Amino acid sequence: MSTILKWAGSKTRVMPKLLAHLPAGDRLVEPFAGSCAVMMSTDYPSYLVADINPDLINLYRQIKEHARPFIVVAASLFNQNQAGESYYAVREAFNHNPALPLLERAAHFLYLNRNGYRGLCRYNRRGEFNIPFGNYAKPYFPLAEIEAFAEKAQRATFICADFRETLRLTKAGDVVYCDPPYDGTFSDYHSAGFDKDEHHDLVSMLMDVSERCPVVVSNSDTLYTRSIFRAFDITKISVARSVGVAAGESKRASEIIAVRRPEPVPVVTGFDLAAGADHSVIMEVQP
Repeated sequence: MSTILKWAGSKTRVMPKLLAHLPAGDRLVEPFAGSCAVMMSTDYPSYLVADINPDLINLYRQIKEHARPFIVVAASLFNQNQAGESYYAVREAFNHNPALPLLERAAHFLYLNRNGYRGLCRYNRRGEFNIPFGNYAKPYFPLAEIEAFAEKAQRATFICADFRETLRLTKAGDVVYCDPPYDGTFSDYHSAGFDKDEHHDLVSMLMDVSERCPVVVSNSDTLYTRSIFRAFDITKISVARSVGVAAGESKRASEIIAVRRPEPVPVVTGFDLAAGADHSVIMEVQP
């Protein structure tokens, strides 16, 4: 299933490889929502999906709660604003009209994503969306994807929160999947950056979380990421790149999938008080 949004680093193409590392659980927790490709490609009983970008979370909430009105408003935007001049008018309203209702703002966000240059999502330091017009002949309106998402989203809770707040909400039975801004690539995270201090904080929290539930992380394959994830089991994969590829560069890149699970808990399965003075205890480790 394709996703509602065009998204740099979307996991749609690597889902067959990623699924092999995602164990069963009661709930999938994603601190970096992105395009929600992982939610749409898995079948967990419930989901906690978070992101620090309020426009992204508002989009998902509006589709979950008001799918039909959202489709009507968004389709109208697509049909009536097909030129560059119209694109910049929509972007201006999105950036500078505080009275724009949340449902309309969500429709504007989808329009900007599908009509902007290569589907990039970028804000300046003032929090203004600043991607230029993509000049596409006929941008795709993702009706089928919206309808499928609206149905799947009934199992999900969407929150606007950073990864620290989100990871504090994890509990036994959860599975955590993290797809943070990659090391060595475009790292603006909404209107703030995601630097090495953020990466270290993330890994530190994931080490703690992995004591109670499985953790799976995607990132670029660099000496730095292999260093900070050295306590994880690492699998290298090759992925196609469509953004940030200069002339003559390879269109494929190496990524890692880092996995860490709770240690098995020894369980007493036998204790015979009549066995003698040593009261032998048989210990069995459950997988």
